[in-house]
Amino acid sequence: MRVVLFHHVQGRTPGVRAFADRLRAGGHVVDTPDLFEGRTFGSIGEGQAYLERVGMAAIVERGVAAAADAGRVVYAGMSLGAMPAQKLAQTRPSAAGCLLFHSAVPVTAFGGTWPGGLPLQVHVSDHDPYEDLDAVRATVADARGELCLYVGRAHVFTDESLPDYNPAATALAVSRALAFLARAGAREVL
Repeated sequence: MRVVLFHHVQGRTPGVRAFADRLRAGGHVVDTPDLFEGRTFGSIGEGQAYLERVGMAAIVERGVAAAADAGRVVYAGMSLGAMPAQKLAQTRPSAAGCLLFHSAVPVTAFGGTWPGGLPLQVHVSDHDPYEDLDAVRATVADARGELCLYVGRAHVFTDESLPDYNPAATALAVSRALAFLARAGAREVL
């Protein structure tokens, strides 16, 4: 399966690339577009300041442009990257699925309804200080998707280059994501 994985607000860090490598090791082709044009940030606050200067709409459109010729893929995103991933999944008929880590937005943000039959899997900490878990649950329910919860307060726990990294939770998230991708690939064959 081909995956387009969008990075979080600290940029396309070594940890984002390492996470993509874990999906590649499962036999998938993974693209990691750089929405920040080579910039990475040492903190969420620094990344958010850059985001405020550039604008969320511009960042999402960079993601849409980066995936212009993606074809049949699973769109994936980490935190901030969930925005372009979810927009593409909801608006591109060629989407094979949507895989979100550390965030999800209401389905109404991109057209009001979730495409029928499009699989969604969302991974978040059960006490993430940056996410409204009730809103994430509503998105998953609206999409008839799968919610994967992890114990803790960490936000981007899958990026090994950040302080919130949790190796055990990341291993479980990768395992679940690989199973999701296998199911999405099997749907392609049918």
